Amino acid sequence: MSAKSELVFIPSPGLGHLVSMVETAKLLVDRDDRLSLTVLIMKFPFDSEIDSYIESLTASVAARIRFVLLPRQSHSPTTSGMAFLHHFVESHKANVREAVAELSVRGSPRLAGLVLDMICTSMIDVAVEFGIPSYMFFTSGAAILGVMLHLQSLRDEQHMDPTRLKGSDAELDFPGLANPLPAAKFLPLEVFMEEDCRIFLDFALRYRETKGILVNTFAELEPRAMDALPSLGAPAVYSVGPILNITDESKKGFEILDWLDQQPNASVVFLCFGSRGYFDEHQAKEIAHALEQSRYRFLWSLRQPPAKGKQEVPRDYVDPAEVLPEGFLNRTAGVGRVIGWAPQVAVLAHPAIGGFVSHCGWNSTLESIWFGVPVAAWPQYAEQQFNAFQLVLELGLAVEIKMDYRRDLVKGSDGVVKANEIERGIRKLMEGEEAGERRKKVKDVSEKSRKVLMEGGSSYLCMARFIEDVCSQ
Repeated sequence: MSAKSELVFIPSPGLGHLVSMVETAKLLVDRDDRLSLTVLIMKFPFDSEIDSYIESLTASVAARIRFVLLPRQSHSPTTSGMAFLHHFVESHKANVREAVAELSVRGSPRLAGLVLDMICTSMIDVAVEFGIPSYMFFTSGAAILGVMLHLQSLRDEQHMDPTRLKGSDAELDFPGLANPLPAAKFLPLEVFMEEDCRIFLDFALRYRETKGILVNTFAELEPRAMDALPSLGAPAVYSVGPILNITDESKKGFEILDWLDQQPNASVVFLCFGSRGYFDEHQAKEIAHALEQSRYRFLWSLRQPPAKGKQEVPRDYVDPAEVLPEGFLNRTAGVGRVIGWAPQVAVLAHPAIGGFVSHCGWNSTLESIWFGVPVAAWPQYAEQQFNAFQLVLELGLAVEIKMDYRRDLVKGSDGVVKANEIERGIRKLMEGEEAGERRKKVKDVSEKSRKVLMEGGSSYLCMARFIEDVCSQ
C-alpha cells in the first residue's frame, strides 16, 4: 500500500533534538503505512557529530522516510544562546519553503502538515502559507512546557517581566507543579536575559497557534503536569514518550563494557553529562577527590571544554591525567575508569550500573528511567536545573548533588562544587534504606515507561490519536 499522507519534520540542529524527532518519525511509519515522512535537516557549521549520525541513518531507516539536507547558511557569531538559535532557524526559512513547495506540487501523497521542533516556531508561517496544519514536537517534558506557557501568559496578560526574577528569592506557583518553584534557581537562565527571554516566551506564544503538541513524556510520569496543560491554553497534547534511540548496535565493541562485565551488579557509579557537558581542571579535581573518598566503583565520562569563545562541542581530553590529581588514575585503577565519550545507552543498560550522576538532560532522564537507574542530579545548562528540581522534589526519583548549579556562571575556581558535597550526593545515591526505596520507585516507573508504548498503553493510544488526526483531514 502506498502512503496517502506526507508529514514534513523540521528538527532543530542539536543532536539530542534531532535524534528524538527521527525516532518519532520511525515510530510513525512503523505504526501506519498510510504515512510517509520527509525530514529537513539544518546543520550547525561547527557540529561534526551530526554528520556521522546522518550517515548512519541513511543506511538504516525505513523506505518511507526521506532525509533532505538543507543548504548551510552563514550565521552571525556575534549572537549567542537563544538569539543565535532563533536567527539560525530563521535563516533556513526560504529553503524550507522551497522544499515544502516541491512536495506540495507532487500532489501524492497529500501534504498533511509540518511537525516542528520546539524552537522552530517561525516555520509555522510556512505551514500557514501552504494552508496546512503545523504540530509542535516538544523534546522536553510536560512540566517545563507548562512553565513556558504560564510564564508567557504572565508576561502578556499580567505584564510581569520575568527578567526581574533574576537573583530574587521569589517562589512561583505553577499549575503543573506540587511545590513552589524558587524562580532564580530553577528557571532556565534565558528567562533572566532580556532578548533571550523575549524569544523563549515568544516560542511558547506560538505553540498556541499549532494544531497539537507531541511531548516526549508519558502520562504516568507527569500526571499533574499533563492534567494542567489544557487549562494553560495548550492545543491538543499527545504524550507519546518515552521516545529513545536504543539500538543493539550500541552494545558492540566497547572495551568499557568488558570492564563492566567484571563488576558486581548495581555497584558502579556512572558519571556522564551529555553531548555538550564538560568540566575544567578545577572541577575535575574535586570530582576525582570525591570518587576516591567515596571508595565506590565508578565509570566517569570526562570531556574537555571547547576553546574559549568558540561555538564547538566538547572533545575528549588527550590525556585526562593532566587535569586530575597526581596519581589518581593509578590509585583508582582497581575500582574505576576515566574515559572520554561514553556509549551512554549501552552503559545504562548494563546490570553493573547502580547509579547515574547526570546533567538531567531530558533524553538522559528518560533513558535512566527506562533502564531503572536512580540519578544524582547535577544540571549544567538549558532547562536542566528545572528537570533536576522535578526529579528530586516533584517525582522523588533522584537525589541532589547540586540542583541549582549553572555551568555558565562558574568562573575559574569560583562556583566549583566541592568534593565533600559531591561525595555526599554519591553516598545518598548508593547506600542506605532511602536509596533502596528510591531504587524500587525508579524500577516501578521503569516498568510503566515500557508498558505505555505497548498496545493499549497511554502513549500508544496518544500516537494513534495523532495519526488519526493527520490522516483524517
